[in-house]
Amino acid sequence: MRTAPSLLPVLLLALLLGGCDLFGGGESAEALATRKEAEGKAVGGACRHAGRAIEDCYVLNKRADKAAVFAGWREMNDYMRDNKVDAVAPQISPVAETAAKAEPAVEPALKAKPAKPRKAES
Repeated sequence: MRTAPSLLPVLLLALLLGGCDLFGGGESAEALATRKEAEGKAVGGACRHAGRAIEDCYVLNKRADKAAVFAGWREMNDYMRDNKVDAVAPQISPVAETAAKAEPAVEPALKAKPAKPRKAES
C-alpha cells in the first residue's frame, strides 16, 4: 500500500487541472467571432445613441471590429430615426479623453516660465 500516498497528489492535480481553460479548450473560433461581432454592434449602437460620429467611435474603440461597430451604429441610427429618439449627450468629451491619454504628466515646475535675466548695472 505504499503507492496510494504517492498517487494522491497526482489525482488531486488531475482534478484541479480538469476544469482549467488556461491551456486552450475555451471558446471555439465561431463562438469567439460571434461574441466579438456582438460586442462591436453594442459599441456602435451605444456610440450612436450618445450622438457620437462613427469616426469618433472608431477612435475611442480601437480594439473593436470596425464592420461590427458600423453595423451597430447604423442599426441604432435607423431605430432612432424611426422612433424619433433623441441622442443622449455623452458625459465625457472625446477631446478631453484623448488629450488626457496623449499628454504625459508634466510637473508644474517644468511648466513655469523661465525667470527674466537681470539687467547688468553699470
